[in-house]
Amino acid sequence: MTTRPTIAPGDLDTLNLADPRLHAESDLSAVWRHLREVEPVHFNPPVGSAPGFWVVTRHADVTSVYRDSTRFTSEGGNVLETLLAGGDSAAGRMLAITDGERHAGLRRLLMTAFTPRALEPVVASVRRTVRRLLRDAIERGTCDFAVDVAAGIPLGAICDLLGVPDSDRAHVLALTSSALGSHDADSTAADAWIAKSEILLYFAGLARDRREGGHADVVALLASSRVGGLPLDDDEIMLNCYSLILGGDETARLSMIGAALALLDHPGQFRALKQGDVGVGTAVEEMLRWTTPALHSGRTATADTEIGGRPVGAGDVVTVWNASANRDERVFDTPDRLRLDRTPNKHVTFAYGPHFCLGAYLARAEIAAVLAGLRDLVATMEQTGPAKPVYSNFLSGLSSLPLALRAG
Repeated sequence: MTTRPTIAPGDLDTLNLADPRLHAESDLSAVWRHLREVEPVHFNPPVGSAPGFWVVTRHADVTSVYRDSTRFTSEGGNVLETLLAGGDSAAGRMLAITDGERHAGLRRLLMTAFTPRALEPVVASVRRTVRRLLRDAIERGTCDFAVDVAAGIPLGAICDLLGVPDSDRAHVLALTSSALGSHDADSTAADAWIAKSEILLYFAGLARDRREGGHADVVALLASSRVGGLPLDDDEIMLNCYSLILGGDETARLSMIGAALALLDHPGQFRALKQGDVGVGTAVEEMLRWTTPALHSGRTATADTEIGGRPVGAGDVVTVWNASANRDERVFDTPDRLRLDRTPNKHVTFAYGPHFCLGAYLARAEIAAVLAGLRDLVATMEQTGPAKPVYSNFLSGLSSLPLALRAG
């Protein structure tokens, strides 16, 4: 069982929701509950040189902002780090921070690589990899589930899609782990920017290589295609590979680790899964809701508008908090209970609307493979050491989870 001190709603005036330590070291469930009830559109005041930002907490308001890319654009950035720093230089070139026709064209192109049929060999490989990693962990007796199991699954799948050589994958994983969060409470913004720059440089080299032809991967697809009648330049290819590697690795991996911890903390639900009382499909959706690896998403208001009756000014930073929306009592019955048979399950873990996660099918398949592997191969799990959180205001989860796994 992993416990964190609960932050009381009375402390709200002193909280900075952009602080990675707050999310890593505290339980904010009472704060989210209070905001949903009393102040569903809350203003986080400026801190130092960083501007203030709106905090949207109810499911209905969150989906409304996600749906409306006209009033709330992604092109100023889609996470607090870049929004509070003044914007993202990749806007209009990277899928995640592009809107309108350009976004639609890029998305149509990339979706050809993320259809269920196109992903069949990748998903089959994921299932084999999960079984191998779990059997290895069981044979050793103890493992760090985050490092020894979860780290090898989504990264391998997205690297297969991008054509990243096996010899480079450990290096790429280390960089992705530092780019959006950190294992270290004292890590700085400069460390994250260095990691991001190294990822970009890596994919710039890969893009140049794919221009030469003879490859059948997503990088080659981007290098040989046109959007809006024009070919993508090397920067656009590099930036979209960066987006895919971070989105394809971090969120699925953190959900897997969180799922293992959830089954450990809820043995009755683990038994229900093992006995077939709940299906893997519904269990995947509940784990996605329960873990919510992407805490928030960010937008910029394009004009004076309102959210939930609160006036929002043109240029204001607006953040929608998946972590709160996924526990909204208006949408989820007993939202603070893990229920692997929960249906319907209208979580926003993959966002909503035009920017719904491109890799949702693959992420679901990866988490399903892990849950099926734990169901079929593991009789008992025991935590053998302290879990360590990721330090991020965007990502939620664990960087380390020491477990003893016993065969069943």
